[in-house]
Amino acid sequence: MRVLYGARHYGFRQEFAPVWAAGLPQTLEAIKRSVQGERNDELFYDELIRMAPSREQAAIIESIRNDERKHNRMFRDMYRALTGSEITGASDEPHVGVRSYSEGLQRALFGELSAVEKYRSIWFGLPPGVYKDTVLGIIMDEQKHAAQYNYLFARNQTGPCK
Repeated sequence: MRVLYGARHYGFRQEFAPVWAAGLPQTLEAIKRSVQGERNDELFYDELIRMAPSREQAAIIESIRNDERKHNRMFRDMYRALTGSEITGASDEPHVGVRSYSEGLQRALFGELSAVEKYRSIWFGLPPGVYKDTVLGIIMDEQKHAAQYNYLFARNQTGPCK
């Protein structure tokens, strides 16, 4: 039995590109932006760790922070390997403090989910091989972090969800 898919049936192949696909120049710029916000991320994690209501919860956030440091190092190394240049400069966005532990967990959760989307775009713009494999590993870590923040958020609910 012969199965025909889409445009091939008509004798031509239609080009397809996912909406989040990017070329290498855009990908390199996205890597650079991801790393430049590193200082604000550190301040945010440090605040959240200090606010944690237990040593167990602080340890989970410290583990996430340490993973994020490794991700930043890997992105910096990738950028250097692909361009021959170092990433310099920092984000000009001001640091926004954490008002409450619950608000911080929510912000962290949505930050992880946003990172998955951003890194997916980076993944599509990289050449096949070790760079794509590395970013896939980072994406999987970000998803694990989101699950950990969901756990922490659930542990700290004192009433019905709002």
